Amino acid sequence: MVSIFNLDGMEHHVRTCIPKVELVPAGKPFYCLSSEDLRNTHCCYTDFCNKIDLRVPSGEWTPLLDYWLIVERVYHNRQRLDVEDPSCEMCLSKDKTLQDLVYDLSTSGSGSGLPLFVQRTVARTIVLQEIIGKGRFGEVWRGRWRGGDVAVKIFSSREERSWFREAEIYQTVMLRHENILGFIAADNKDNGTWTQLWLVSDYHEHGSLFDYLNRYTVATEGMIKLALSAASGLAHLHMEIVGTQGKPGIAHRDLKSKNILVKKNGMCAIADLGLAVRHDAVTDTIDIAPNQRVGTKRYMAPEVLDETINMKHFDSFKCADIYALGLVYWEIARRCNSGGVHEEYQLPYYDLVPSDPSIEEMRKVVCDQKLRPNIPNWWQSYEALRVMGKMMRECWYANGAARLTALRIKKTLSQLSVQEDVKI
Repeated sequence: MVSIFNLDGMEHHVRTCIPKVELVPAGKPFYCLSSEDLRNTHCCYTDFCNKIDLRVPSGEWTPLLDYWLIVERVYHNRQRLDVEDPSCEMCLSKDKTLQDLVYDLSTSGSGSGLPLFVQRTVARTIVLQEIIGKGRFGEVWRGRWRGGDVAVKIFSSREERSWFREAEIYQTVMLRHENILGFIAADNKDNGTWTQLWLVSDYHEHGSLFDYLNRYTVATEGMIKLALSAASGLAHLHMEIVGTQGKPGIAHRDLKSKNILVKKNGMCAIADLGLAVRHDAVTDTIDIAPNQRVGTKRYMAPEVLDETINMKHFDSFKCADIYALGLVYWEIARRCNSGGVHEEYQLPYYDLVPSDPSIEEMRKVVCDQKLRPNIPNWWQSYEALRVMGKMMRECWYANGAARLTALRIKKTLSQLSVQEDVKI
């Protein structure tokens, strides 16, 4: 495949080879679509045939525009596609489950999501069952598709930018991981009165880690499972994978117990990537102009609260995630039942700030007074809680780069799981 387009006033050339499994739908692959005067693309099927030079398009291309041009072109010609290309319907055959679709069609294991026409077809045949949550963006519903449950996050039309951003992040190449919420589809639905923006993902009946810890205590094994799986998900998010099908480093920027889901197997899946930022290692840039104070005030790192964070250095954002992870670990560890003793569930800093603290109230406690959540002395009597407490301190008190990395935390917890004979 060879492609040429204008972006920010510069010509961009792409020459690459596409694995056969990624040529979806067969005969009219998405990769091979041009976008009128915006993106000129040519596909061919012999060695080095993509060395040709294409005409430079006259228009200015943007990823958002290209996304919708492809969507509209595909769906405008949907009837013709169905007639000419039976493979479109084959991949949605009646015996296919969502798991089958994701396995078969997520670009050859790269985890960048289902083809757009499949996303829209799936979204339009989901039946909403019940509302399971609300947030600043809108509502979350449990839906049914072919006998299976899915979660549907419905954004209001005012939140179109947030919806698009989250869908874009979830479809980052190679993002798919067992400890990151499984993305299924994005679609816009117009009922004639208003437009709904849908994000469809895996459904986890336990809900968020916040809900789970409010309802249940956990044994030592359960605590280590939750903590290790959260670290594994964050480590994968932070990790940069170099290569033509590589993955950028991603920082979450709003990590908290309400944005982590608990799976049926007792492991975590990190969710809500709408505020995340991606790092381009080649240009050493972050892909959006980030707001310094973003996320949930209670979980903001000291350098975010006092605005000393280095906004140009991607590792700064990863370090802020680690601080928040330390607070989540405190929430988990308090609910660990060791020797018949456990603490009641509380949010971090519950005894130091109001229920909806201001930036100034958090800054005073975290930066000026340098206070952190209380770690009970009795934790020292149990190896797993002692290790958790030590990690928390290293997440909270160290400044910036001196904090633990997600990989270091994952390694420590992996060793602890072996020591405690935890089956992961």
